[in-house]
Amino acid sequence: MLRPARDSDRDLVLPWRNHPSVRAVSLTTHEIQPHEHAAWWARRSGDVLIYEEDGVPAGVVVFSGSTWSFYLDVEGLGRRLLPAWMRLEKEAVEHAFGPLGLDTLGGETLADNHQVLALHRRFGFRETRRYERLVDGVPKTVVWTERSR
Repeated sequence: MLRPARDSDRDLVLPWRNHPSVRAVSLTTHEIQPHEHAAWWARRSGDVLIYEEDGVPAGVVVFSGSTWSFYLDVEGLGRRLLPAWMRLEKEAVEHAFGPLGLDTLGGETLADNHQVLALHRRFGFRETRRYERLVDGVPKTVVWTERSR
């Protein structure tokens, strides 16, 4: 289930963003400090939804216009990670084309993040372009995927 984020959710999300396996495939690879996270949260608070798994916060979805991104609680979900990923993506797409009223939804994924790219394809996203982007000073190939309503 997706619900609007609350201020009390802020500190839950930081360890999800900082999990080593998340940072390894993110556009921000350094360990995010609490003050950085607080600034990010303040900028994003209106666009943030919390994904709950059995009533427990387990992920976050960020919408910025017609662009989206997400993080999951890798540690907390354990073996339930893949099913949670699939449910989160399904609910996020439904939210984008339902309540948000978007016609197109897109996002950035590092080219070597094969699991997320496969998941996006499964949900109807298609690769529209590739480009280089500096990720903590290192050039990385980014894949832009999008899908329409």
